[in-house]
Amino acid sequence: MKSSIAPVRWTPPPTPPARNPSPIDVDVVALPGAGPEDTLIDTDGSVLTGLYDGRILRVSADGKTISTLADTGGRPLGLEWLPDGKVLVCDANRGLLTLDQDGRIATLLSEVEGRPMRFCNNADVTEDGTIYFTDSSTRFGIDEWMADLLEHSATGSVYRLTPDGELTRLTTGRAFPNGVALSADRRTLFWAETATYGLFKLDLTDENAEPVHVAEIPGLPDNIARGSDGLIWVAVGSPRNALLDLLLPKHPALRKAVWALPEALKPKAADIIEIQAYDEAGRLIHDVRAKHPNFHMPTGVRERDGKVWLGSIGTSSLATFPTPTPAGV
Repeated sequence: MKSSIAPVRWTPPPTPPARNPSPIDVDVVALPGAGPEDTLIDTDGSVLTGLYDGRILRVSADGKTISTLADTGGRPLGLEWLPDGKVLVCDANRGLLTLDQDGRIATLLSEVEGRPMRFCNNADVTEDGTIYFTDSSTRFGIDEWMADLLEHSATGSVYRLTPDGELTRLTTGRAFPNGVALSADRRTLFWAETATYGLFKLDLTDENAEPVHVAEIPGLPDNIARGSDGLIWVAVGSPRNALLDLLLPKHPALRKAVWALPEALKPKAADIIEIQAYDEAGRLIHDVRAKHPNFHMPTGVRERDGKVWLGSIGTSSLATFPTPTPAGV
């Protein structure tokens, strides 16, 4: 049965000025399953991704060979390398898991603050194994992610888990915190906040630091990742939806009515591919857009050695394109 929502009024920031993203062409790799939400690049150029049905796949660098590494029994989202060579899996339903080279899945953390994680989403990891991760909502799980955007109750949090098991909540009351990326010096944590269209950062050297807004994203930011070029790459799942922006500051009953609509009538992600990349000062370096009949709604992005890979929760494919040359170079 569909969950009920208790919408909170929120006034969105003004729509950003019109932009002219650079057009790009993408190549697409079809997968034997739906919803490859994130991508993780291995040393040989192959790409790991997790599907709706719980499988984690490895796709060769040329896209011609696809193998199944494991099945989490849940819904794998963000993927990261751990210092010991294992893969950290943010499983929306099961929490933080690990995947070893023999395909064995183990639970690292399933509860936070005495409750099961409702929406473990994305992470980044330091060289010593410290994990920074998001739990996007305490109200709704992965199958009802749109309910959290409509409700806008801001129940998400960002956490730190040290190798000795110490868990610290770094910030809470966030509106669907999503992708996570550390700065090059590991002194600053960046994250995307889907429901506020924002990129934020936190000074990890100051225990009293407050989150700082870094950049306004022209849509719904999803996963982020620091590339080999040092930039913070942002997957923009969809441009801002005019209907959602209209409803958010109005009477909550209107959003309840929208949530009650059949799925076919609810707002949908636009049929485009949009990716941005920022430097650590928040300056926009890349702003690209594409269309492809077999790929849209990018939710995961990785840049490495001149190549960008994209995942999408809304398709059954991965997409890739060469790293663009920054403007003026």
